[in-house]
Amino acid sequence: MKSHPLFIAVPALLLSLTALASGGHGASHGAGPEAIGKPGVAARVTRTVNIDMRDDMRFHASLIHARRGETIRFIVKNSGKVRHEMVLGTEKELKAHDESMKKSPEMAHAAPNMATVAPGKTGEIIWHFTTAGKVGFACLQPGHYDAGMKGLVQVSGGNATHKEIHHAH
Repeated sequence: MKSHPLFIAVPALLLSLTALASGGHGASHGAGPEAIGKPGVAARVTRTVNIDMRDDMRFHASLIHARRGETIRFIVKNSGKVRHEMVLGTEKELKAHDESMKKSPEMAHAAPNMATVAPGKTGEIIWHFTTAGKVGFACLQPGHYDAGMKGLVQVSGGNATHKEIHHAH
């Protein structure tokens, strides 16, 4: 049976649109499960962490402790007058994404490991931490990363259970 050209062209087009929707700069969003975890499921959230983003170019709550296996809902509030964002990633990914943002500051993008938040608004990231180690986060709006708007999630080893996390509050 001969394939119709549309059966080849349509999937290729959809794949390219997926790449554009992820920001158009590939690996900087490539927070693979082995590196920092994976998008979490709301029904499995074990705790909520509130982070305030301000125009002093700081995250207020910049060091977060988590356990491997934990799913955290990050509520990120922008108390400033300019747009801020929280992006989870490795240091290498965050630096690469920061460089891309400098070249294309109005780049529109969205991914499960990020929340871009307008002034006075609130965003959310739900993330499941699968590996012990350090997971960075940063605001990658042009100039904000260089000004020091970054933080760290320190993920300890050992699997977290819902019961352990619930009693840790």
